[in-house]
Amino acid sequence: MSAQTQKGYMLIFRGTDWHKGLSPEEMQQIAGQWKNWFDRLTGQGKASAGNPLENEGKIVSGKNGRVVADGPFAESKEAIGGYFLLQVNSLDEAVAIAKDCPGLAYGAVVEVRPVAEECPIAEEARAEAQFAQHN
Repeated sequence: MSAQTQKGYMLIFRGTDWHKGLSPEEMQQIAGQWKNWFDRLTGQGKASAGNPLENEGKIVSGKNGRVVADGPFAESKEAIGGYFLLQVNSLDEAVAIAKDCPGLAYGAVVEVRPVAEECPIAEEARAEAQFAQHN
């Protein structure tokens, strides 16, 4: 697999309470499955980064970041619990990897997103500017 054909995809794990109702032994077993899954992907050169996220943080908003509030506020089934950064050949390959997520059986949701090479808004603005110049 050539690095030139690989593209970046992010797996975003949603749902921070998927482990509720499991025994400590079950939680440890599933955590081991997550680690083995990530280690396998890393060993195959398909995952380049990944981490769980803490359940706390801050939300920065407003002009010049004037508003700083405790967060995140998303419902627990929508809250982002972690991510993997993949380097694979296609969206289909990234989706196939996401289907192996050990948390899916317990209510976790995996969002698969291509990583843009540049900000799509900047790309759109450049295209509009070029169009305006030619008209």
